[in-house]
Formats: sequence, C-alpha cells, structure tokens
Amino acid sequence: MKAELDDVLDFLNNCEPFAHLPEDTLRELPATMDMHYVRRGETIIATGQPNEQLYLIRSGAVDVLGPEDILLDRRDAGRSFGYSTLVGDGVNQTSGYTMIAVEDSLLITLPKAEFQRIAKDNPDVERFYSTQSRRISAAVDQLRENFSGEILRTKISEVMVEDPICISAGHSIQEAAQLMHQKRVSSLLVTEGETLKGILTDRDLRSRVLAVGVDPHTALSEIMTEAPRTITPDTLAFEAMMLMAEYSIHHLPVVDAQGAIQGIVSTPDIMRLLRHDPIYLTADLSRRSTPEELRDSHQRAAQVAMRFIDRGASSAETSTILSTAADALCRRLAVLAEEELGPPPVPYAFVVLGSHGRREMGFASDQDNALVISNEYREEHAEYFAAFSEKVCHGLDHAGLVLCPGDMMAMNPQWRMTASQWEDTFHQWVRAPEPDALLHAQTFFDFRPIYGDEELANAVHKHAVDMAVSARRMHAHLATLAATREPPLGFFRGLVVERSGEYVNTLDIKKGGTAAIVQMARLFALTEGIDLLGTRERLEAVAGTKAVSQRGATDLIDAFDYLQTTSFKHQSRQLHAGDTPDYRIDPNSLPRMEREHLRDSFHIIKAMQSALATKYPVGTIA
Repeated sequence: MKAELDDVLDFLNNCEPFAHLPEDTLRELPATMDMHYVRRGETIIATGQPNEQLYLIRSGAVDVLGPEDILLDRRDAGRSFGYSTLVGDGVNQTSGYTMIAVEDSLLITLPKAEFQRIAKDNPDVERFYSTQSRRISAAVDQLRENFSGEILRTKISEVMVEDPICISAGHSIQEAAQLMHQKRVSSLLVTEGETLKGILTDRDLRSRVLAVGVDPHTALSEIMTEAPRTITPDTLAFEAMMLMAEYSIHHLPVVDAQGAIQGIVSTPDIMRLLRHDPIYLTADLSRRSTPEELRDSHQRAAQVAMRFIDRGASSAETSTILSTAADALCRRLAVLAEEELGPPPVPYAFVVLGSHGRREMGFASDQDNALVISNEYREEHAEYFAAFSEKVCHGLDHAGLVLCPGDMMAMNPQWRMTASQWEDTFHQWVRAPEPDALLHAQTFFDFRPIYGDEELANAVHKHAVDMAVSARRMHAHLATLAATREPPLGFFRGLVVERSGEYVNTLDIKKGGTAAIVQMARLFALTEGIDLLGTRERLEAVAGTKAVSQRGATDLIDAFDYLQTTSFKHQSRQLHAGDTPDYRIDPNSLPRMEREHLRDSFHIIKAMQSALATKYPVGTIA
C-alpha cells in the first residue's frame, strides 16, 4: 500500500498544479485519492451528469466532447478533467461535457470536498482550474460560431447519404429490424416500386413496436411514418435543421423535383459538418494509430481547404488550414515513431521548412523538414534518429504529403544534425554562399519546430537570424536571387506565356510571382533582424523601415494575396477535375479584370526588383 501511495506522490510531484503545493499538503494528498481503471470507449462522465470528483490521468488518454459530440480536446497522462463542476460557476452543477476514454486508462480521483479544501488553502490551484475551465468554454463558443457559419452556407447535397437503404412496405417489422442491424443504419426508406411511401427509424421501433408489444411479424406498413416530410438536394443544411427541430424528427428523405429518391440526411450527418472544419480535422488525426489509417490524410485536408476556397476564403485562411493539418500529421507520425522505437536517447526537435515553415502551404506543396538534435548526441544514437526520420518522412509521403524532390528532409543525414553542427554549417553558408548553400541558407530562415524540444530548435534559428543581420554579402546574394525571378511581363508590360511545349499558352504564377515576393520579404526581415516567418507578417513588420517603404510593403502584400488566391483557385479547379495541381495558369482563361489585376501584381514585383537592383549591385557580386 505504501509503495502505491509513494508512486502517486511521485506522479503528483510532476503534475500541474499539484507540484507547487506545500510539501506537507502534497504528502497527505495520496491517502485521500482513489484509483480507477477504465477501458477504451468507456464513458467516464456524460453531459448532464453530476460529477463529484477531479480526475487525473495516470496513463492513457481521454477525449473531452462538447455539444453534439464535438471533439474539444484530447488529454493524456498528467492532465485533468471533471473540474468544471468543482470550480467557479460550475459548482453543484452537472457536467457540460462528455469524457470518453480513447485508450485503456488509469485514473486517479480526488473527492470534491478534498479538492475544495485544497483550493481554498492554495489559491493557485483554484486559479489554475478556473482558467482551464474558461478556456474549454471559450473553445465551445468558437466551435459553435464556426458551425453556425458552415451550416448557413452548405447545401444538403454536400452532407446527405446517397443511395439510402430502402425496403418495400410488404416486409415485416422483424425483417426491417434485421436489415437495419445488418446495414448498421438508423432508418429505412419504405418504397413501393421507385416511389417513396414512408420511413422507419430506430425510434419508431422503440416507441411503436417494443413499447406497445406489437407482433414483429406485422407488416411494415402498419407502423411506418407515411408520406414523410422531404427536402431537395439544394435545401440549405440550416433549413433542414430548422425543419427537424420544428417537427421533432431526426431524419429527412432527400428527393428531386420529380420525387425520385436522392438520399437521406440525419441530425448527426449535419452535425458532422464540423468534421470539415480544420479544428476537427487536426484533432481527428490523433485518433489514427497506423500508417494505413493516416493514408490520404493530406488529401482530406486539401478537400477541406478546397471547400473554403470555393466559398471565397482568403489565401491566408486556406494556407493555414493546409499547414495546420500538416503540422498535426507530422506530430502524430512522430508520436507513432516514438511508440515503435522507444523514447529518444537524447532531446531533439522536428522542424518544418519552406512554405510549411512559413505556414503558407498550397495544394502543390511537398514536404521540407529537418531534425535538430541535442549536443549530447553520440554516434550510437545515429541508428535511432535515422529510423525515426525514415518513419516520419515516408509516413508523410504515404499520407499524401509527397517527398521533397530536392531531398531536403530529415531522412537525409545532411538535414539531421546537432544544434552546434547546424550553427557551424549555417556559418559556412553565410560566409561563403555557393548556389546550393544559398538555397539551403534561405530555406533555413523559414524554420519552425513543431515537435520535440522546441527551445532547442528556436535557439538555433535565433543564432542564424542574429548572424544574418550583418551578413551584407549574403544580403546581396539574396537580392540577386530575388531579382532573377522575373515576372512574366513583356517589353510593353503585356503578359508573356509559353509559346510551345507542354505548358503552351500558360505562365508560371509562382516562379516570377509569389516566389519573388517570398524572397524579398525574407531579405527585408533579415536585414532588420526580424525572426518572423510568414511573408505577410514579415512585410508588415518591415514596412516603413530602411528595408522597404510603407507603400512598397503594402503593394507587395496586396500582390502576394492576389497571386496566392488566383493560384489556389486554379489548383482547386484542377483537383476537382482529378488533375495534379500546378502553378501554370492560362491568362486567357481569366476574366478581363482578373487579367488586369494579374498584370498589375507582376508590375509591382518588377518595380520592387528594380529598387533592389539599385540598392544592391545585382549580378556583380564576385
């Protein structure tokens, strides 16, 4: 028994906020606690249920679900739940959330009375849990806000179940129940030939059959809902929800103008609109445990982003969706790799680079990443980090985020080094930049840790930025690189397209467009010692400095946003058509005003490149 109490005490010593309690209070605490084992899938607290204890997760994982089973958070070892009924306005109220074990879990519980005694004597405990409770409540409000906007714009055709399960009215109740069980559905459409005659739901079976003792061999037509209310594929999800609420029903058949059955929609189908929200998308990845389950995850993220683009979202919103989903995918693969290989022998950080590092991913982005390993690294650790990198990089490729054609990935030993090795390598890149070194150096500035020891990686990045501020030679090389990405403008400022070959009549909107702006923004930020990563953020930060005027920065931001949005719309159309996305656009496919905007954007870039050539002797660097 003493050994168990000592084990709990050790756990509390490393668990917020208990680690900061007075020693005497902490030592008394384990004796007031109980331990419970729950299996995966078990509901620990249900919405509306009273709760009289605080739960601490000793091992395993628990999901916190909000209204309509919206996933709000996943909590693992060392974290708590159940406190919303113990602190603040939640005292003596029922739980507003459902907690479900998503792994076999060992839970430590603290009774409400003991919790409140400790909180009263130690205000930091009360403050800690009150803050946590407000944060999860704010998450619910945000999800509700996102959900409301989505259902106002979505048609039923986008969420309905096509080819619904049908049965003829002459079958028995028992046959219908067996079919529902076999197909794992909660409703059947009852038909006569091709005509919809009625609907049978699981609620009908409970209230009209089991509750009143109807013979299961009775004909289905006796208990079905005849002439059910229907909607069309063009009905808005919002309208469908209003109908279901008004008539207290949970299923609506979907028919076309001629009455032909097109599908069926249920309340959960509409609620699953949230699963097309990036918040759900990234949280859902944490439920997947094998490479097979993660397969095509990046494509699913692209489909979400396409929905946003199709509805007028900005390029920044779209990039954020893709980048956030890619972050979550990388982290999940890193966790799975560690579970298979064991804990890392020394600290490390997995970092993303390029457009992913800047949070500016597009539909045609590939993976760029690296490892920063602690200086405690020894040669015997090489096998672990090589295997780890292979698993993550190939896992990303398997999930749809393709391998970098330039091999700029952690599974390449050149992109898997210790912190001091990275600093030494970068010093060489800065002091004597060759073409390849320059490419690596500029990518290194778009450097963002997403898993592991982030402080380790951030220290390396800061070292690089600090070194680059005074590296005038490198500035000139970067200016040359930015100026050589010429916009596709002719002598009379007309748009220049390919005259032959695979890309005839198209221009590359990235090569002489967005890429040039990215290069300039990076250069301006480095000369000012600014360690921001995003192109817009960099330009906003340097506007009005020695690097660039306020007007120049604003024009570049406008051009960047327009070119990004244009390329994303183009790529979305390609993906809808089943084609591989690229940056090759036929200007003649755009409306006249959009062509004018395209030309104006390129002209802004050209003017800024001319200014660079004046400031830096572009092309004359020895």
